[in-house]
Amino acid sequence: MTASTSTSTRSGISGPATVTSEELGLTAKKMTLVQLTFIVAVNMMGSGIIMLPTNMAKVGAISLLSWVVTALGSMAIAYGFAQAGIFNQREGGMSAYAEDAYGKPGYFIVFFLYFLSLAIGNVAIGISAVGYLAGFFPGMSATPIATTLSVIGLLWLTTVANFGGPSVTGKIGSITVWGVLLPVGMLSFLGWFWFKGHIFAEAWNPQGLSLGAGMGSSIALTLWAFLGMESAAQNSSAVENPKRDVPLACLFGTLGAAVIYILSTTVIQGIVPNKELAESTGPFGLAFSHMFNPTVGSIVMGLAVLACLGSLLGWQFTIAMTGKSAADQHMFPRFFSKLNRMGAPMIGMIVMGVVQTLLALTTISPSLSEQFGVLVNLAVVTNVIPYVIALSALPLMMRGAGVERGKYRTNVIIATVAMLYSTFALYASGKDAVMGGTLVMAIGFIIWGFIAYRFAAVRRATVPA
Repeated sequence: MTASTSTSTRSGISGPATVTSEELGLTAKKMTLVQLTFIVAVNMMGSGIIMLPTNMAKVGAISLLSWVVTALGSMAIAYGFAQAGIFNQREGGMSAYAEDAYGKPGYFIVFFLYFLSLAIGNVAIGISAVGYLAGFFPGMSATPIATTLSVIGLLWLTTVANFGGPSVTGKIGSITVWGVLLPVGMLSFLGWFWFKGHIFAEAWNPQGLSLGAGMGSSIALTLWAFLGMESAAQNSSAVENPKRDVPLACLFGTLGAAVIYILSTTVIQGIVPNKELAESTGPFGLAFSHMFNPTVGSIVMGLAVLACLGSLLGWQFTIAMTGKSAADQHMFPRFFSKLNRMGAPMIGMIVMGVVQTLLALTTISPSLSEQFGVLVNLAVVTNVIPYVIALSALPLMMRGAGVERGKYRTNVIIATVAMLYSTFALYASGKDAVMGGTLVMAIGFIIWGFIAYRFAAVRRATVPA
């Protein structure tokens, strides 16, 4: 991740909510394993989950098998990044890891892909918010054009709201994320009292897919919910024993999030009939309407809207600050570095607002959930390519650190599993998303070609005569 190491990063596109140790009342450098695990789980979970039941219902409950593969793959990725964070604690996260093996070009490509994945994820979060707002204002999603214009309106609303600086943004995000966490958590455990086996059985495989096809059908969607597990190592400086606690917190936090994800998306398939769930724009609100009454469902939908707006507000600031960090290192246009008097990179925010507007316009689909699916697949592609690049640098890091053979072998095996899973996730995202990610990467190399001279001069200056 490209956020600073003093704050655990928002849960990558799956649940953007920054929660710092200070906000949770923890003492710096004295965090326990339990406290760090809690931070990891909260940072991973968030608004990304709230549209998943609708998209998974289009395949059927057999898509729940994707969680098994994704949970194992995500834990391997989280562990790999936890280890990389121990051997490389420079600012830049994944980009800094890639730099160890690939130099400045690796740093830039990982940054560029990850940076754009944040923009893509913002549009997807905006779609989630519109989906739940449509329960109150049906006209917002009445047509594809109406949906897109509503998404663009929310993107610009949260962009402009950030012009006042960072003082409020983080606090809003750390509060509003509970608008999703509480209903999803309650559904995961209390929802079983309303679970009906015959509803779940009818939803199992409406399309008649094979076991393999059903398992692979929603890999990209389920991985979306875990994006951000790489942020786990960002709090390593606040832990007394990072070599032991950071890897364990990564695994336990990812496992905890996996349990909530699996329980919530499974129980909802046994509460709401599959056809109704597949057509919903607010699946968790619909579930609570079935469990209690429409009023409770409306309250849950309102909480989800607040969570999406709060997380989108925080993500807009994060993406602008990510651009500023790259501009400070002469890897991005200088205007991304300029701050207004309130400390906000306003020009960068406006530019990214335009980029996100174009993304929303170019992904217009007949339905809200289809547009969401297109964006999720593209976001996964632009995330997991940096995963593979950054994790492939781990063996080099360990050799440089003189890691003992047993530890080296274990880490290499787990990192290889993580990279193979990431490669499978690329395949499962579909040819359109892979093509989009390839085009983005090509643009990144074009940009690098024009700025590489800045760093080549530095390298020549350091080479001895």
